[in-house]
Amino acid sequence: MELVKTRFAPSPTGYLHVGGARTALFSWLYAKHCNGEFVLRIEDTDRERSTQPAIDAILESMEWLNLGWDEGPYYQTKRFDRYKEVIDQLLAEGKAYKCYCSKERLEEIRAQQMKDGVKPRYDGHCREDHSEHSPDEPYVVRFRNPDTGIVAFDDMVKGRIEFKNEELDDFIIQRSDGTPTYNFCVVVDDFDMGITHVIRGDDHVNNTPRQINLYRAMGAKEPVFGHLAMILGDDGAKLSKRHGAVSVMQYREDGYLPEALLNYLVRLGWSHGDQEIFTIDEMIKLFTPEQINKSASSFNTKKLNWLNAHYMKTQPRAEVASELKWHLNRLGIDTDKVQGPDLELVVKNYCERTQTLKEMAEKARCYFEDITEYDAAGVKKWIKEGSVEILKDSLEALKALDSWEPEAIDKALEAIAQKHEVGMGKVGQPLRLAMTGTPTSPGIGDTMELVGRERTFKRIEDAIAAFSK
Repeated sequence: MELVKTRFAPSPTGYLHVGGARTALFSWLYAKHCNGEFVLRIEDTDRERSTQPAIDAILESMEWLNLGWDEGPYYQTKRFDRYKEVIDQLLAEGKAYKCYCSKERLEEIRAQQMKDGVKPRYDGHCREDHSEHSPDEPYVVRFRNPDTGIVAFDDMVKGRIEFKNEELDDFIIQRSDGTPTYNFCVVVDDFDMGITHVIRGDDHVNNTPRQINLYRAMGAKEPVFGHLAMILGDDGAKLSKRHGAVSVMQYREDGYLPEALLNYLVRLGWSHGDQEIFTIDEMIKLFTPEQINKSASSFNTKKLNWLNAHYMKTQPRAEVASELKWHLNRLGIDTDKVQGPDLELVVKNYCERTQTLKEMAEKARCYFEDITEYDAAGVKKWIKEGSVEILKDSLEALKALDSWEPEAIDKALEAIAQKHEVGMGKVGQPLRLAMTGTPTSPGIGDTMELVGRERTFKRIEDAIAAFSK
């Protein structure tokens, strides 16, 4: 039985976006489902637009999403000798030819074809042109596409697709500067790397018949193709930045867990009954191309937020805490160096209160930094006559505790409320202001556990001094 081998081959002309990440995920899942291999290839032949920061961002995104590759990353710019070897072979076999047509001539042909209502294509002028050309005269190399017949393939997603060869032109496989073109490099790479299945966006459908003819000219078996329908925004328009079509790493910066983003992406065009939530193992077990939708999918940020909130509550706390640490570091808080609570304790207390890790990190920073100011609206509402006395009594009661557990703290503060004959709000809210600078936090016992015993005393003393004024 043939080993299934898929690939993800991004061009590093920009960061990895949602559409590319979904393609990578589907290719990765199919390889894993079939106990096959997944190859990562960087298609960097566009030297003007390809950048190292974009390559780094693609690799970082793949690693964050845990889409590990079995081979690669391969770089096309390191394979130019191989491309030249194949081009020379095609020229020698008469399956490709040198084209000396000027840019002006090609533009004239195109203009006339447009005027005549004919689909623009190269007219084959240099196919049989045997006129003499000087060695320094610039030329491109074109593939000699078959004139007749049909190119047909069974797409894993779209079904049977056919193209007439007469509608395809002799496309360029080598530019005048000697560099190979995308359609050519892809075929040589997939052949050399033993790629058996190509899953990619349906913007490549029109490239496929040209590539199949090239495979056949090389005497190679073409892979099985599967073309994914595009992703649309909520409003039905093509996905753009205003819909959230930002780089994958932006989703990390915005506070999403990789598991949530992967779960969201797998449901963008694939389904298994009515199931919405999938572990990675379930995705691998259940994923087949037959269940990929033929029609476009719509991006829904609300659903992504819902999934993220779910994973923040259900993922192992250590994993969520690891990602939270990354967000705190972005706020300038090095949790290895500053005093603060265990991050898993932060996750336990805030996973139900926040939808993103960015939000959680913002709310948690008060446990790692000193309180320098108090929420003005909170002070106006909760600091009344008698509040300072309640804070003083609370401090004494807390200092007398043997256990620094939330239950013991809550019990001591309930006694303070009874002593002053007030509701818990008039005890808890001034203490929340003292602990976090704001009147909102988890239960007051949980909040003080996060702040820590000695820091709790210090913060109450500071609040007494501030509110006494």
